[in-house]
Amino acid sequence: MPSARPTSSQAFTRARRILVGGVNSPVRAFTAVKGRPPFITRGKGAHLTDQDGRRYLDYVMSWGPLIHGHAPAGLTRALTAAAAKGTSFGAPTILETTLAEHVSALIPSVEKLRFVNSGTEATMSAIRVARAATKRDKILKFKGCYHGHTDSLLVDAGSGALTLGIPSSPGVPKGVASDTLVANYNDLDSVKHLFRAHRQQIAAVIVEPIAGNMGVVPPASDFLEGLRKLCNQNDSLLIFDEVISGFRVSKGGAQSLLAVHPDLTCLGKIIGGGLPVGAYGGAAEFMSLVAPMGEVYQAGTLSGNPLAMTAGLWSLKRLSNVLYRRLSRMSGRLKTGLTKAAKDAGVNVQVNSAGSLLTPFFTAKPVNDYHSAVGANTKKYAAFFHAMLDQGIYPPPSQFEAWFLSGAHTDQDVEHTIKASQKAMHAAKRA
Repeated sequence: MPSARPTSSQAFTRARRILVGGVNSPVRAFTAVKGRPPFITRGKGAHLTDQDGRRYLDYVMSWGPLIHGHAPAGLTRALTAAAAKGTSFGAPTILETTLAEHVSALIPSVEKLRFVNSGTEATMSAIRVARAATKRDKILKFKGCYHGHTDSLLVDAGSGALTLGIPSSPGVPKGVASDTLVANYNDLDSVKHLFRAHRQQIAAVIVEPIAGNMGVVPPASDFLEGLRKLCNQNDSLLIFDEVISGFRVSKGGAQSLLAVHPDLTCLGKIIGGGLPVGAYGGAAEFMSLVAPMGEVYQAGTLSGNPLAMTAGLWSLKRLSNVLYRRLSRMSGRLKTGLTKAAKDAGVNVQVNSAGSLLTPFFTAKPVNDYHSAVGANTKKYAAFFHAMLDQGIYPPPSQFEAWFLSGAHTDQDVEHTIKASQKAMHAAKRA
């Protein structure tokens, strides 16, 4: 007689014996919402199924990559065919060149690029290039923006670090942290102050053009243009971290949508179609500093592997203006519905959105930077989250993460979510 399938709770107990916290990325542990995570067995379209056989409408979508939904039939066929030819060679393939050409065509500021295996690798490498190009050490970042877990960027970070209340991390050397300057997102005066205080010392400004790691926070009308101007005036490079926004808000990323072009761009998520991929690229004069053309060293055994390149090509080729209009429309409807549900329940909620991204912040004040984001009531969000989960809706298990829509979501899914939110908002009010 076959043994019974373990429940999610049993699976988590087992995982905690061998995996750190039972997970391989902190936010998955549900610590921020004081719960135990469902263990997922399957994803299809806009839905997940867990170990207990429960089905959820998914708004995490693997934290952004799955713009076409879980396991599209065409993608699974393409990956099966690619795997039959070999999963990794450690040697060049035409697939790498083809995907790179496709990325550059969509984002013209990326004249040359290098594929890596994660967004963290991409930002780490872009900063190395910027330091080599300018012969300077200091980097300017923004409070609440998360650029991966590389040492110099884990200072006042967002995403998982913010979720767990860790604004910086033990294990980061003081000498490394001292070269990281922190300004306030959407506050050009704070940036100008740092440029004055550290004249000719700042190699680059790195920013999420649309912040997504303290929850969704769009840029103020003159913010990105102001950063571009300040970098030009001070001979510093401007780096856009578009790991989240790249191909999420438009085919050309946030820089195309907002008409501000950086010197270097970091990408991830959608360019891997659900497989681990990152990339950094930009003007040829800067990227030519990277080995083997230059002396800036960076390498990766699995970088550009055929499975990831196949998934990325499949995903990017299926982006269209029709898809983005549909995602934006559904996101707008969801924003309106969540806002009304909160008002009807007597709960203070601000819903920020950008394209297919949104975040409901449980606060009465507009959220436009780190300080206003962390003012949100995480206890109320946790109550809202669990009430949604109980109704088969799977939002992010943290107040400070983005919700993601996909092409697999339907108008009916959105209406179902709004209806479920009406009950969940009342649960939040009681918290």
